[in-house]
Amino acid sequence: MDLKEIQNLIKFVANSGVAEVKLEMDDVKITIRTTLEGNSQEITYLQQAPVAQTIPFGVEAQAAIPVAGVVEKNSKYITIKSPIIGTFYRKPSPDKPIFVEVGSTIKKGDVLCVIEAMKLFNEIESEVSGKIVKILVDDMSPVEFDQPLFLVDPS
Repeated sequence: MDLKEIQNLIKFVANSGVAEVKLEMDDVKITIRTTLEGNSQEITYLQQAPVAQTIPFGVEAQAAIPVAGVVEKNSKYITIKSPIIGTFYRKPSPDKPIFVEVGSTIKKGDVLCVIEAMKLFNEIESEVSGKIVKILVDDMSPVEFDQPLFLVDPS
C-alpha cells in the first residue's frame, strides 16, 4: 500500500463518520481513529508487521485526549457498550414506543435498544439491573463495537 492510498483511506474514514477503522494486510497494519463530535482530529498509526514500534502518521497526528475527568465523574455508574457495529435505534419500529428513557428502571434481560447490522435487527439486552442515568447515543446513529451506549446506576 503506497502513501497516496493511505491518505485516501484517511480522508474516506474521516468523512464516513466512523470512529475507528483497523486494516491488516500481509506486512502492514493501519489503525485510523477519528472523533465523532465533528472535530477534525485524526490519529493514524502505520505499523510494519515485523517491526514492534508504532509510527504516528496522518493528516493531523495528535495525542489522544485524556478523559479522566469524565471517568471519575461517572465511576459509580456501569457503562453498557455496543456488542456490534451497526445503527442504533431506541424503538423496535417507527410506530412503537421507545425501549428506555433516562430515569427508567431496568432489570437484567430487559431490551434497551436495537442495533441494525447488515439488515438484521439485534435486540440489546441489559446485563445489569439499575436505573438509566444517561443515553450516550442519538437515535438512528451509527455505533462502533464497544462504544458506550448507556450509563446505568446499579444502586
